[in-house]
Amino acid sequence: MNSLWTFAAATAAFGITALLGKWMVPFLHRLNFGQTIRDVGPSWHRKKNGTPTMGGFLFIVGILVASAVCLVMYYSGEGLKETNLAMRTRIVGGLLMACGFGLIGFFDDYIKVVKKRNLGLTVLQKLVLQLFVAGAYLYTLYRFGAGSVMLVPFAGGVDFGIWYWILSWLGIVGVVNAVNFTDGIDGLNASVTFFASASFMVIAGVLRAIPVGIVSAAAAGGCLGFLVWNFNPAKVFMGDTGSLFLGGLVCALGFDVNTPILILLVGIVYLCEILSVVLQVVYFKATHGKRLFKMSPIHHHFELCGWSEVKICLVFSAVTAFFGAVSVLLVFFGC
Repeated sequence: MNSLWTFAAATAAFGITALLGKWMVPFLHRLNFGQTIRDVGPSWHRKKNGTPTMGGFLFIVGILVASAVCLVMYYSGEGLKETNLAMRTRIVGGLLMACGFGLIGFFDDYIKVVKKRNLGLTVLQKLVLQLFVAGAYLYTLYRFGAGSVMLVPFAGGVDFGIWYWILSWLGIVGVVNAVNFTDGIDGLNASVTFFASASFMVIAGVLRAIPVGIVSAAAAGGCLGFLVWNFNPAKVFMGDTGSLFLGGLVCALGFDVNTPILILLVGIVYLCEILSVVLQVVYFKATHGKRLFKMSPIHHHFELCGWSEVKICLVFSAVTAFFGAVSVLLVFFGC
């Protein structure tokens, strides 16, 4: 029965997301919510100019509805007895955190599309809002009994003390922005996040954390449903609305199973994306104008090396699947 709710969440999220696109993509077209492609990207991306953005609403609705319905059904049975208050707080708080980041992304997209300011919110505005959302989530966990003990494979529960909260606060904001950087070509972010969510679904199964498995399955299903509309050539972009939501959700899944350290493995592609940006900037300044990569984030480097968008999606997804499998093995044998 528990696996049934996981399957139902994935199926429902996929169906809702894919079907919602039949109405929402034309609706975004009618509103003229088209993406303005910046000149700093690869020149051939300009043909995508005008493709509707804010498509992240498709999977946000799909994931939230599927998660809510399946969690309610699960808790209406034996699930309420099998999970404690701290676990339920992590689940609900994590979904709310993802929505909070998605709302920041919506403000950013709205300014870009409606106000015609292509850069959206300023860096400082985004950072302050993101720190607030991450801080509110962690404070909620603390208030409802979550401690500073993290489950580390082969080491058991490790108490990081005050550093748990400091590193978690900064880490959540960093990962959310890393996921945002991954959204640069058709289908990439949704593909990578599908495998990241699937990895956490299996990890949740190993740890018998059924509610986490339900949300992870919904996330995977929502990403797969979005690929119906976003795979190359994309009919809609997720925008910051979607990418920041996914970033918050990936973080939430890691905290839900109390192994946030595994986000570094499961999200290895996200990490490479944001590190490529940091290294590019540092190297550019240190060498007075030279570039380490042809372009950053790193998926654009591979584009300029001649890789197609589809090939990049397949390779980056395979890397995520591999490191996701490694994470599952670490939990299985080390926890």
